[in-house]
Amino acid sequence: MRILNISAQKPSGTGSGTVFTELVRSFAAQGHEQAAIAGIAKGDAVSLPEGVRFYPVYFETPALPFPVAGMSDEMPYPSTRYRDMTPAMVGQFRRAFLQAAKRAVTELDPDVILCHHLYLLTAAVRQAFPDRTVYGICHNTDLRQMEKTDLEREAIRAGVRALDRILLLKRSQAERVQAVYGADPARMRVIGAGYNGQVFRPAGRRPADGVTRLVFAGKIAEKKGVFSLLRSLPLLRTPPERVRLLLAGGAGDRDEYAQAQALAGRSPVPVEFLGPLPQPKLAEVYNSCDIFVLPSYSEGVPLTLLEALACGARAVVSDLPGLREWMDQFVPGADVRYIPLPAMDRVDEPDPEQLPGFERLLARALDEAIAAGPGAPADLSSVSWDSVARRILEK
Repeated sequence: MRILNISAQKPSGTGSGTVFTELVRSFAAQGHEQAAIAGIAKGDAVSLPEGVRFYPVYFETPALPFPVAGMSDEMPYPSTRYRDMTPAMVGQFRRAFLQAAKRAVTELDPDVILCHHLYLLTAAVRQAFPDRTVYGICHNTDLRQMEKTDLEREAIRAGVRALDRILLLKRSQAERVQAVYGADPARMRVIGAGYNGQVFRPAGRRPADGVTRLVFAGKIAEKKGVFSLLRSLPLLRTPPERVRLLLAGGAGDRDEYAQAQALAGRSPVPVEFLGPLPQPKLAEVYNSCDIFVLPSYSEGVPLTLLEALACGARAVVSDLPGLREWMDQFVPGADVRYIPLPAMDRVDEPDPEQLPGFERLLARALDEAIAAGPGAPADLSSVSWDSVARRILEK
């Protein structure tokens, strides 16, 4: 089969970037002929399998004189918020990507065009190629954009409704996709998510020094729950000298990053900022830590959770909609503790008055996970990118 993969974002640095890259790799391993389109800046390194034709769309150029558009308002690299795009910028965006898409369609003649995010670019591709089979993958950030931003809303809704297939990471997204876009449930399919088992696997032994190491991986941003995590540290019953927190990830926003550093400086628990890490280095960090923690206020299926579990860590995470059900189906018996989310003012913005209670529950869950010690290794045998790739292409 010939597959054209399209994303408006960089094919790295974020969860959706990882999904894009891993699916391209899995399709290649399964023998499919491919091309890929992604938005990048000049000088960005892109790693795709040999034989995959790459059609980069360069931002910060005369044709696109602004940074890569980001599906989250805070990205781990310089980005443009969709809500800040003017009609002129939207026109430049469409022209640049559709020029690349038309060239790729002519040269590859794809059987399937696979677009990431149910948003502006996916709708434009659907409109530009009415006679082609076009699928769209929901990554959750697209739902947040639709619920928070008025940009091209009706055009996006129309484009998504016209997709041949809408691919969901988890079943709980179906109702939101139907409500936000008016999409037909018959066109939806749950494909799940995977992880790279060649990179993320048990390796070596954890330090036996009596210190429990906690690790967070993701954007250092308030909406990822980093501030709540840092505020929960003084609430731990575990003596602070027996705990250490590692934060792996880049800055979503410089001011927020500085606030996180200030909170960390006041914490009785030592906190180390590792910055953004390549996957092999992140796997080393997971293998050196005991507990993965992700108190995020909104996610699809957190790939970092699967990666940490694959390296033998146990986990404390927000009880995100549909996540517990997904884990019970695909990773049954995993050593994961779930923290009830605070009430939300908006999609990913908690009621500030609810945060102290959320942070007390987070501290309690961390204390329990520390006291319980290592549990049974998680069985991730049914979770792989190869299986996700096969589910996407099933008739």
